Amino acid sequence: MNVADSSVAGSIPVHVAFVMDGNGRWATRQGLPRLQGHRAGIAHVERVASALAARGVRYMTLYMFSTENWKRPKEEVDGIFELLIDWLGRTAPRLRATGIGLRHLGRREPLPAPLLNALDGIRGGMPDDRLTLCMAINYGGRAEIVDAVRAVLPSAADGRSVDEAAIAGALYTSGMPDPDLLVRPGGEMRLSNYLLWQAAYAELYFSPVLWPDFGEEEIDLALRAFAQRRRRFGGL
Repeated sequence: MNVADSSVAGSIPVHVAFVMDGNGRWATRQGLPRLQGHRAGIAHVERVASALAARGVRYMTLYMFSTENWKRPKEEVDGIFELLIDWLGRTAPRLRATGIGLRHLGRREPLPAPLLNALDGIRGGMPDDRLTLCMAINYGGRAEIVDAVRAVLPSAADGRSVDEAAIAGALYTSGMPDPDLLVRPGGEMRLSNYLLWQAAYAELYFSPVLWPDFGEEEIDLALRAFAQRRRRFGGL
């Protein structure tokens, strides 16, 4: 789609958040091990990020590994982390060279040291003047709010300074705009503890297409749907 398309022009969301859903089911349908689905899903991130940047989106957040995902088999969890480490080492420099920066959202503990080193290595470099790609790894929306409240309380003895602005400033996403559009591929229709605070007024878009197959056509369908929404923010 050309961004000059009248159905979308002037209505491009600043921040799009995705749930990377359907990797395991994608692999099963291909007759492959689940880890190959995660490999395909992670490899797909660069294509989606580049497509969004070309359409004028400035922030992209991905739900890559939730606090609940620790319940999965250890072999699968370890495999996902190895894929992320390899992807960060190979892809992050190429993304930064094109003006796409990366940022980690989530708790550091108990992520393994090699993954933390890889996440620390994405800091700095060239400016993210096209797109900031935020990776929610070891992320949970409720945990994020708890961490934010804990960060605010020491300087709020009487509790009166614990307001929305203070909590928002202590979230993992501090300094970023809230998502305008939250997209969940894979056919499920729930938030799954994702960006609970930030998505209060996000437009929601659900697609049956699995994440590894969520290509430019599906991206454009989501953007067109967003362009047709009337965002009231509680007003008339």
